[in-house]
Amino acid sequence: MPTELQFRVLRLLESNPHLTQRELSQSLGVSLGGINYCLNALISTGLIKIQNFRNNKNKWVYAYLLTPQGVAEKTALTATFLKRKMQEYQQLHEEIESLRQEVAAAKGQVLVKSGESAEAVGYE
Repeated sequence: MPTELQFRVLRLLESNPHLTQRELSQSLGVSLGGINYCLNALISTGLIKIQNFRNNKNKWVYAYLLTPQGVAEKTALTATFLKRKMQEYQQLHEEIESLRQEVAAAKGQVLVKSGESAEAVGYE
């Protein structure tokens, strides 16, 4: 199972353990079957547990609670996710700078420093 999906599910459930599988599916843009598979895998590996509220009239109400192991795994996945996103950001930044230089050279204009507005060099 993709670790990014695990990360996203763990992150959502940590902040809102009462989400239904359908709500998770809609929030993450993943099929209901995909969410069910992911939740079952997280349960079988001990990262989350299900709690049913017996006093509730609706017996289908569950909460998906992160276990201590689940919290630790979510933290590790967060660090990995952050590292990958920082690398993507750096690559995008370098590509943007390269494109800016290319456009400036094509227009025969002076380059502006990163962070200045597009209007300053006529990129509209």
